[in-house]
Amino acid sequence: MERRKFLKNAGVAGILAAGTAPAVHAQAQTTVKWRLTSGFPKSLDTIFGGAEVLSKRVNELTNGKFQIQVFAAGELVPGAGAAIDAVIAGTVECCHTCSYYSFGKEPTFAIGTALPFGMDCRQTNAWIYYGGGQKLLDEFYGNYGVQSFPGGNTGVQMGGWFHKEINTLADIKGLKFRIAGLAGKVWARLGAVPQQIAGGDIYPALEKGTIDAAEWVGPYDDEKLGFYKVAKHYYYPGWWEPGPVIHFFVAKKEWDKLPADFKAAFEAAAAEANVNMMAEYDHKNPAALSRLLGQGVKLHKFNPALMDAFYKSAEETYADESARSPAFKKIYTDYMKYAKTQNAWFSIAEASMAQYLHNR
Repeated sequence: MERRKFLKNAGVAGILAAGTAPAVHAQAQTTVKWRLTSGFPKSLDTIFGGAEVLSKRVNELTNGKFQIQVFAAGELVPGAGAAIDAVIAGTVECCHTCSYYSFGKEPTFAIGTALPFGMDCRQTNAWIYYGGGQKLLDEFYGNYGVQSFPGGNTGVQMGGWFHKEINTLADIKGLKFRIAGLAGKVWARLGAVPQQIAGGDIYPALEKGTIDAAEWVGPYDDEKLGFYKVAKHYYYPGWWEPGPVIHFFVAKKEWDKLPADFKAAFEAAAAEANVNMMAEYDHKNPAALSRLLGQGVKLHKFNPALMDAFYKSAEETYADESARSPAFKKIYTDYMKYAKTQNAWFSIAEASMAQYLHNR
């Protein structure tokens, strides 16, 4: 189904504006019960909450005929990376996670979440909903028997927590850095040692010195996880995740069993969760950053020389992945072509307004 047609038919604009929607008439008399495994713990209420938004709204839209029970990471399957595997294996009907955790299977999984120096939340939504991105992604995910629905975004992330300042490439050599997905390869090219660690396990690793640095999301979640207690150098921007999408992944065989009105309810609820998460992070992050700075956190911007090195490394990584994966090359090429057009527009009105207001 084309996203533009869906958004009109499902009335998502009205849902998001009013916060409520009339219940969809349930065609099926039998109640459908699904299980959803999240890639995140309940303690991270905003990112975990995306799945709860979906579950609640689907239940309301179908008068309780379509029920989705949400399980936190670790309750059914062990952690974020295993969530999509559970859907592929048929253990659960759906999940809520980042596809880049499956980067090890195939590099194309990284694109569904975010690409280093790629598009931000709004630009990514434009590509997915209107620019043909959804079709490309589902062609790829279809190889694994799943289809995807955007279900949240964190916005441009922070660059992480470091025990020591990072000023030169020499500071990166041997750096044990918790970072997920394709970005780990970009850092590794510069000498870092990437570590993929689940959110709940980052703090003890950082505290014990098992790792030297860690990135997660942004001020609100980072404060919750307590990173400021064991590392005081907080960097920005998180150039590797400028607009990471958290997806709902659904087993295709289960999706095909649903009646049309249940499908419409799910898609409308997913679209609401997608917008809601970004709005909630935008609401919570400013106050959280202020609190962190009050705790003695030292805020740093990656310097221009490092940013140039990161960018060059990202371009080299893309060339490598494109050479070994036709699927990656196909979607990456389309993604970056779209990003170039988006950035040309955003650099005019958006950037000029933001810069003016920041300097006031």
